[in-house]
Amino acid sequence: MASSLETISLSHLPLMPVHVALYRNIQNAAFLKGQLLAGDTEFEYAFIDASMVLSRAHATAAVFRAVNDYMHNRLKSRNVHSEIVFSLNPTNNIAESFRRFGITDSTKDLLVVKVSVSPEITHESVAAHLESSVQGTPVLFDDQTLSEISDINKIKKAYKLGALPSPTAKENDEAKQRLENSLLSAIALRGS
Repeated sequence: MASSLETISLSHLPLMPVHVALYRNIQNAAFLKGQLLAGDTEFEYAFIDASMVLSRAHATAAVFRAVNDYMHNRLKSRNVHSEIVFSLNPTNNIAESFRRFGITDSTKDLLVVKVSVSPEITHESVAAHLESSVQGTPVLFDDQTLSEISDINKIKKAYKLGALPSPTAKENDEAKQRLENSLLSAIALRGS
């Protein structure tokens, strides 16, 4: 299984690389969730149900918020990785954020994020660990792939955006942009 791990740098943050991988057809979600819940430090990742992610911008906004909070000692959850999942939630309810956005036993599409909070966390180490641990098909972390995975109705319900029109094939760009802007605003403004 070839890795599709991508390492990105977030603007306005010092050199703290972020490693991101997207998988489809996950076969061992219950195992991954179990390792996370057991506190296994080898599995300290943000495991996000990819059906709840609209776009790259949506995911990276949550990562930016969490890393920024981590750097300024403002974490509300256990670590920067759990904070990423929490940052996706529009409310301050941590348990709810894991139910809505985190990995579940039935997760089929998984977005995995690992922040290099120490020098030992490298692209190579993360790629090797994910390749040996995640049973799924690696795919590109891009808007096209996410558009095939995203559950627009579940996302709109989580953010209480039922009044916004859902993107359709005809008006896809404009409606999707409105929805994405609303999601980004919710992440930026949560708890303010």
